[in-house]
Amino acid sequence: MAEGKHINHIKHDDEPPAQRRKGWTIPASDESRGAVNTIRLCEERHFKEVVELRNKEKDLIKLSIGDPTVFGNLPPHPVITEALKNAVDGGKYNGYSHSSGLPHVREVVAKKFSVLNQSPLTAEDVIMASACSGALDIAISALTNPGQNVLTPSPGFGVYRCLLGAKNVEQRLYRTLPDKDWEIDLEDMERLIDSNTVAIIINNPSNPCGSVYSKDHLKDIADFAAKHYLPIISDEIYADMVFSGHTFHSIAAVASNVPVLVCGGTAKRYLIPGWRIGWILIHDPIGAFDDELREGLSNVAMKLLGPSTVVQAAIADILTNTPDDFHQRNLAVFEENAKEVYAGLQSAIGLKPIMPAGSMYMMVAIEIDHFPEFKDDIDFTKQLVLEQSVFCLPGWAMECTNFFRVVLVMPKEKIAEACQRIVLFCQQHYKQ
Repeated sequence: MAEGKHINHIKHDDEPPAQRRKGWTIPASDESRGAVNTIRLCEERHFKEVVELRNKEKDLIKLSIGDPTVFGNLPPHPVITEALKNAVDGGKYNGYSHSSGLPHVREVVAKKFSVLNQSPLTAEDVIMASACSGALDIAISALTNPGQNVLTPSPGFGVYRCLLGAKNVEQRLYRTLPDKDWEIDLEDMERLIDSNTVAIIINNPSNPCGSVYSKDHLKDIADFAAKHYLPIISDEIYADMVFSGHTFHSIAAVASNVPVLVCGGTAKRYLIPGWRIGWILIHDPIGAFDDELREGLSNVAMKLLGPSTVVQAAIADILTNTPDDFHQRNLAVFEENAKEVYAGLQSAIGLKPIMPAGSMYMMVAIEIDHFPEFKDDIDFTKQLVLEQSVFCLPGWAMECTNFFRVVLVMPKEKIAEACQRIVLFCQQHYKQ
């Protein structure tokens, strides 16, 4: 890959004078216009007025944002907080790190996330990032150019649209099938591909669906990508966050014939989303990334200069020493909450909750034709906030219509209260 060149413009005497600005009209850049985060739009703008005007006789129950810390019932393990304190107190990590991350931390990440049946990862296969969203941004930046397109899931994480839109890359939504545990409709994906398609993004376990793909389905996805020579960006921020009877498999474990960039981080499994640490794992069994993409990833990382050095320094201890029973207890909370919400909303007329298999979310379908007062899921969820002070994320923010998403991190008493209010709301507005 040729090194980038910067050429300064030299004005010649025969050039006409440049037009200069004559007033304070400062347009936003195309990148900023395209960087639309639908989840944050709902949280910080679109629902701001209804939250202020809501029924104040009822406490606001926020089931809208995927932050496991929001209710205060799920603190990080002491090993995690002590690791950060030690990194700060040690005084060794106040400066810059290598732009791809601290070498010893990358070694720990590589060892932790190497997969069976594939060559072990090394530190050279790891790029540290500012959270999983930062890892996705690096991967997309290195793989795409304006005017190209990337295939992403529907329903899917709203940040994909934001990251692609900022780079003027088209997002093409492929269907997932709720009646088949949200598996990818590969026939639908096939029709979306053209000569400008450069990558496929998958999310397993899924936000917002809570789906967990089987090894066979992941193999089908990998074979499909190989057939079309499309690298996979696999968003695995919820890796290993699966419920009883289900097993997590990284697509890297079955992708023997296609290159994969796995994006992960500590936000959800370790309950520290505000620490903003993530990574890219470069799985490339066929060497397709060797000529250009590895250097491209490194160049983008150099632009950003890596995530917080002191938080990186804590990650080695966190990944190595956090006990398994901490993760098991948290998963038990999410699974029990999923069962409670599923049972509670089954009695809500006009709604159809879909039981998740992992992560920390549930999708709920709205029979919108039976709620004629509401045009769509945005109207439905806004009125739910106004009347019942329950804030659920509309499906619009997750690339689908007439659904809403429930976050499964709340204390039990909040679940019962939220479900009762939603049931009452449906009873009041449902029409045959």
